[in-house]
Amino acid sequence: MLNRRDFLKTAGAGAAALVLPRWLRAAEPPRQRPNILYILADDIGYGDVGCYGATKVKTPNIDRLAKEGVRFSDAHTVSAVCTPSRYALLTGEYPWRINQWDPIFFRNRLIVDPAKMTISRLLKQHGYATACIGKWHLGFGNKIPDWNGDLKPGPLELGFDFYFGIPVVSSHPPFVYVENHRVLGLDPADPIVFGGQAPTRPYPEKSLNGISGGKAAHDLYKDEELGTTLTEKAVQWLRQHRADPFFLYFATPHIHHPFTPHPRFRGTSACGLYGDYIHELDWMVGQVLDVLDELKLTENTLVIFTSDNGGMLNLGGKTAWQAGHRLNGDLLGFKFGAWEGGHRIPFIARWPGRIAPGTRSDQLIANVDMLATWAALVGYECKAGEGIDSVNVLPALLGNPEKPVRDHVVLAPFSPRNLALRSGRWLYVQGQGSGGFDNGLKEIAFTHQRNSDITSDGKIKPDAPPVQLYDLETDPSESTNVCRQHPDMVRAMQSLLEKTWKAGPNPGANLLRRP
Repeated sequence: MLNRRDFLKTAGAGAAALVLPRWLRAAEPPRQRPNILYILADDIGYGDVGCYGATKVKTPNIDRLAKEGVRFSDAHTVSAVCTPSRYALLTGEYPWRINQWDPIFFRNRLIVDPAKMTISRLLKQHGYATACIGKWHLGFGNKIPDWNGDLKPGPLELGFDFYFGIPVVSSHPPFVYVENHRVLGLDPADPIVFGGQAPTRPYPEKSLNGISGGKAAHDLYKDEELGTTLTEKAVQWLRQHRADPFFLYFATPHIHHPFTPHPRFRGTSACGLYGDYIHELDWMVGQVLDVLDELKLTENTLVIFTSDNGGMLNLGGKTAWQAGHRLNGDLLGFKFGAWEGGHRIPFIARWPGRIAPGTRSDQLIANVDMLATWAALVGYECKAGEGIDSVNVLPALLGNPEKPVRDHVVLAPFSPRNLALRSGRWLYVQGQGSGGFDNGLKEIAFTHQRNSDITSDGKIKPDAPPVQLYDLETDPSESTNVCRQHPDMVRAMQSLLEKTWKAGPNPGANLLRRP
């Protein structure tokens, strides 16, 4: 793979006389605004796809994107939890600024202020047709969602022209489809009510408690057909908007539990239903790429494939691990935690003629950066209060900048007490453990991952330091906490964390602690 800088070095003094490929002129501002297809997988870890090292699963369509575009090795979600991660993506703002740390469910209001600038509103204001298809998980309404009436405010009030998908998450009720403001197929004589159990097929790791009624609407939702149904909707919407500049936010429920791949994908991987579900996800990606080719939209469409957080060690993840699959590659930890496995994610971008094919970028970027990046793409200057934590990473997408596009990023696990910071080669965690479920201790006991503060059977050592510092350049697996060897770096990282925290609304500022 030849990157832009290496090409110019090889070309030497004669490079200026060459007629360069378009991707080598990527620093030029785009002359035509591209369509944007943002594919957000659910719980796909750093090691879950072929181009990031997976061998127990096959992902030819995702790998195709990497061959035709750029693959980032140091991309992150600013939260290791699904709901706050999605908040950051849409708003360009750290979710802890609104005190949002954990996932929300069927009683939660819309957590995004409808007056706030979002990626969808930004692009709609610049002439894009906008749609969200798939998992929402950001709430509806001003108080408790009215599942029998208008679910507003919701996606449409945040700048999407069209919404179709599952309202919460595939593991929790209601198990229905929502189109725009209404639950599909709801019989007024059988309303959805709070309490009881959802009238739907049970699966392992699928909770039915909390909502009952609405049988006709629930009957339309078939777990094993989720991928097919959502993909058909995405393809249909793309066909309808082939003549428009468009933004499609395709938020798949794959591969969040329960693991319910369509029967045609069952048994196709070497690591159980977990891998089979990845195979279905890859098929979904292939379907939308194929329709771009068919409609001759590929050349002017920026496609991004990524995840909302790291891989999760649930029942399917454990089965896959025992089969030799490493959800997050060689990274320590899993979804919900502050260790790298919780938030470092696959991030692949393709834009033919603008992004160099088959390249890799080691730039530090984050999902919170999309608002500032797309603002730069359309020539919009964010106003005060808009995307306050978002950084324009367009230079990293389109080329190979000499300097880092992002200096640091704050990372939030499930527990506020373990807020973390990445800066350069360093990861700082202001607490013990991962800050995820069971503080990551049961995960270490199951996987026997090595960490100097924790025993192999999942106990924090009595002499473990109160905070953590890892040198990811020499120790990418975070096996050794070096905070005692680098006290000055610990103080510098804590100071930077405090400075970032204080640069905006700061609920719960007492969570910051001195090492």
